[in-house]
Amino acid sequence: MPLPIQAFFVPLLFLFFFFSSSIATAAIVEHVFQVKNVVVKPLCKEQMIPTVNGSLPGPTINVREGDTLVVHVINNSTYNITIHWHGVFQLKSSWMDGANMISQCPIQPRNNFTYRFDITGQEGTLLWHAHVVNLRATLHGALIIRPRSGRPYPFPKPYKEVPLVFGMFKLRVVQGKTYLLRIINAALNTHLFFKIASHNVTVVSVDAVYTTPYVSDVMILTPGQTVDALLTADQPSGMYYMEISPYTSANSLVPVPPSTPIRGLIVYEDAKSTASPSNSLMPSGMNAISTAHRFSSNITSLVGGPYWTPVPDHVDEKMFVTMGLGLKPCPPGTKCIGPFGQRYAGSLNNRTFVIPGTISLQEAYFYNISGVYTDDFPDQPPMKFDYANFGVRTNFEYKLMFPERKTSVKTLKYNSTVEIVVQNTGIITPESHPMHLHGFNFYVLGYGFGNYDPIRDADKLNLVNPQMHNTVGVPPGGWVVLRFKANNPGAWMFHCHMDAHLPYGIVMVFIVQNGPSPETSMQPPPSNLPQCTRDPTIYESLATSVDLSS
Repeated sequence: MPLPIQAFFVPLLFLFFFFSSSIATAAIVEHVFQVKNVVVKPLCKEQMIPTVNGSLPGPTINVREGDTLVVHVINNSTYNITIHWHGVFQLKSSWMDGANMISQCPIQPRNNFTYRFDITGQEGTLLWHAHVVNLRATLHGALIIRPRSGRPYPFPKPYKEVPLVFGMFKLRVVQGKTYLLRIINAALNTHLFFKIASHNVTVVSVDAVYTTPYVSDVMILTPGQTVDALLTADQPSGMYYMEISPYTSANSLVPVPPSTPIRGLIVYEDAKSTASPSNSLMPSGMNAISTAHRFSSNITSLVGGPYWTPVPDHVDEKMFVTMGLGLKPCPPGTKCIGPFGQRYAGSLNNRTFVIPGTISLQEAYFYNISGVYTDDFPDQPPMKFDYANFGVRTNFEYKLMFPERKTSVKTLKYNSTVEIVVQNTGIITPESHPMHLHGFNFYVLGYGFGNYDPIRDADKLNLVNPQMHNTVGVPPGGWVVLRFKANNPGAWMFHCHMDAHLPYGIVMVFIVQNGPSPETSMQPPPSNLPQCTRDPTIYESLATSVDLSS
């Protein structure tokens, strides 16, 4: 039965359950992705969109830790594309990261490319998606990494894992049985709450990192984030709504497209068909902000669990990075919707990242090609100000609204430890932004609201069992403190995962230098790495070439 057409265009939260299977240890898992356009008709308006193998979402990839994944991407669409394996470390395979114009040039129409990489040191739920502006709205799917054969989960074995897309659907459950929910927020720009009426869930993993079991009646997932949770059918027999709803943290200054909650049903096997489903009360307003913060800040790592490592004590690089929205001049003769009649732009330390146009940044680094980027991304913002309570009162503050446009990177020595305070600003509007780091997980040492205080707030940081993520929501008008070890050579993006409407704006890039041996150094690029088009404007023009907002 085909998916309802509205499932293609509303922000989606994909919920996957999977049957247990036996896959040989260290297998080669191979897929073919046929990327092609299909015609859909949302709201009686015919539109052509790209898909993988003609389905939405795309194929689910099932592997075990230690496997080699091989995906042949054949681009029969009309768009330049790359595929990013969101959350996969890509150890010794940085060319396979799929970050458009960072790790590779895009796969042009009527061309193909094969991604091949090992999956090591990770278990849980991740996702894959296109990495050319908003094409990931329809080009995405689940990436499930199970333990090697013979290795159990670090939690009780669930009764069943069943693949399911969360839209309008019914999930039938057996009284007293426990189900493993693999939840993915594949939405472009929307944080999503997830709740099942009258039921709690136990979170056991976030971003494919095992957590201390955490019981909650509601979850928040930022775009690109994943949660594994155990649901026990322990309520009286009946039907219960399973609901997702958007979490909007920005004020009305920034237009937010209208969205309504999406409901599914949990149906107990002996429930009467005439029973009325139980409703759930979703958070809203300020309650939404506090609920999101409570869930996010209460997750901790499973100390001693698979792949757990303690927090590095010594810090080699300390950065304070302001992030948020800014403005750029409106082109002559056009009408722009931003404040003062300008266009929106992204900003990190008052810089808007400009995507390279003729060669990928990683190729420029590997081959020592000058003129593509500058190695001068600042460790601090250009000026101190009241970050969380910004207001345009002087000419200086007005100028802060227009970040410098530059392709700049931060170079890190191999195996150095980096600590980043990410400070959300009130420039334009305070809004929760999901920051995603390619190539690494980071420790989330702490969250808070207002301006970060290095004396007062440093004492509150969790250095014992902090959660580990690849994507984290920075609270509106608040901050997070992150720490990671730069032990993966290559060029890696650190960017907002909801800026499809701001192509490569809230972005910076880390270049991690080679280590002392071939095993700790970048590998040469594959011989068939895609080459760039000679038209450098095509990448930014793609930002408006696919309208997925209908």
